[in-house]
Amino acid sequence: MVFDAIAGLGVTALSGSDQVFVNLTLFVTLLCGCIVIGHLLEESRWINESITALVIGLSAAGITRLTTNRKSPHLLEFDEQLFFVYVIPAIIFNAGFQVKMKHFFRNLGTIVLFGVLGTLISFGVISFGAWLLLGKLDTGLELRDYLAIGAIFSATDSVCTLQVLDQDETPLLYSLVFGEGVVNDATSVVLFNAIQKFDLSNINSQVALSLTLTFLYRFVGSTLLGVHVGLLSAYIIKKIYLGRRKSTDREVALMILMAYLSYVMAELFDLNGILTVFVCGIVMSHYTWHNVTDNSKVTTRHAFATMSFIAETFIFLYVGMDALDIEKWRFVSHSPGKSVAVSGVLLALVMVGRACFVIPLSILSNSWKQSKDHKLGFKHQVTIWWAGLMRGAVSMALAYNQFTRFGHTQLPGNAVMITSTITIVLFSTVVFGLITKPLIRYLLPPSKDMNTSCSELSLGLPLLNGLEHEGDVPRISSLKMLLKRPAQTIIYFWSKFDDAFMRRVFGGRDSMPEPDTPVSSNEGSDHGSQFGSNPSLLLV
Repeated sequence: MVFDAIAGLGVTALSGSDQVFVNLTLFVTLLCGCIVIGHLLEESRWINESITALVIGLSAAGITRLTTNRKSPHLLEFDEQLFFVYVIPAIIFNAGFQVKMKHFFRNLGTIVLFGVLGTLISFGVISFGAWLLLGKLDTGLELRDYLAIGAIFSATDSVCTLQVLDQDETPLLYSLVFGEGVVNDATSVVLFNAIQKFDLSNINSQVALSLTLTFLYRFVGSTLLGVHVGLLSAYIIKKIYLGRRKSTDREVALMILMAYLSYVMAELFDLNGILTVFVCGIVMSHYTWHNVTDNSKVTTRHAFATMSFIAETFIFLYVGMDALDIEKWRFVSHSPGKSVAVSGVLLALVMVGRACFVIPLSILSNSWKQSKDHKLGFKHQVTIWWAGLMRGAVSMALAYNQFTRFGHTQLPGNAVMITSTITIVLFSTVVFGLITKPLIRYLLPPSKDMNTSCSELSLGLPLLNGLEHEGDVPRISSLKMLLKRPAQTIIYFWSKFDDAFMRRVFGGRDSMPEPDTPVSSNEGSDHGSQFGSNPSLLLV
């Protein structure tokens, strides 16, 4: 099945087993080229690896079309099943496994606010705007299509966020934008699936209630499933302690398989695999990782990071190659003005829809934050708005699911939507991606951002780890303190419960010795050399 899926990346019209190896040889060669060129351009303030992969994919597709005389228009197709089943789990799991949990969970309220309520606002703005404006362009779309468009273009590109934001230089922005991106993707996919399954010809209060309950079921169920699978992996490895037989390979294999198991189980139970595997990564990082041997700790860090890196490069190379599929553009060649108008309207709606929730929700988030260092100023809001404008493979996959059958379409209106989606993905990734890094450095210079980061760290709010000192978090002695500082109150009691029960059952920081050879902090993990000699810094 895997070979059949990858065979869709073919570059010739050959048949038989040789075709598979021709396809694989070319694509692996292109991946190697992306890695080498991306490394050479690593210090560039403009180019990032996602743009490099896109350009290489476009170039490869162009050369392929010229050398094959365009005899095979169905080559280089974007397969949403390949993307969702084999590629995205590695990226999202590693993001959860490597995330700086102190920053992520300290801003969890804002992240959920942006990722859930913000996505719903953006969905409403884009859907209504598409119905109002695209309906005048005679695209032949129905109500379900307009609602699907809202879900498709509400999905930010969390993968590209990894490329343009640095977790060490801008920890606050990274945790907010990337965390929102993951929750946003999960929310968009849940909305999209709900739209597909309900009869929208007669919308009433019962249908609206069913949509709401379905959304809550999938969101909460996905989170709980990720937690349970992560805890199960920690409990199994802690109890059987594979390390006593020096079974590094078994420990690593079990962690990888359990992580993937959480994803496929979520899809099996009609939940959201993206959210499930992200939560599973966080739980496994906090518990399971500390139950394995030193060698397994180093190996898992690099193994997960490597798989994620290859998957990210694969996605952008794949999208770049698929963008020049002639069939998609043949249907809109007779009315290029309509295609340009649709793309322009959708891009404007994406920008307006994001602005409609970033600014008001930032103000709402600031209202419950006590420290000025944690509040989002106007420059932060502009950066968050801009960094979340990029659209990527999730939008592509959802668009193909809605407007094509097996990657093809014979309807002009659907072809317009597919080409418009490709145009927006390419434009937003290249243009917005090029400007994001300089924009961040202009609005938030590194020295100022580092001072903010140090100020945040000086607050010493341990999260999801045992408190080394009672004074790290003030004791909660009254209901007034609970209402005044809810986040710190939750952190305080969770830390107590975590130390008293969770770590005793599932393992944790004190259950195994720290690695003698820590992973380089350049990998972006919380478990790097920055804490190799000081276990109290784990997961903070």
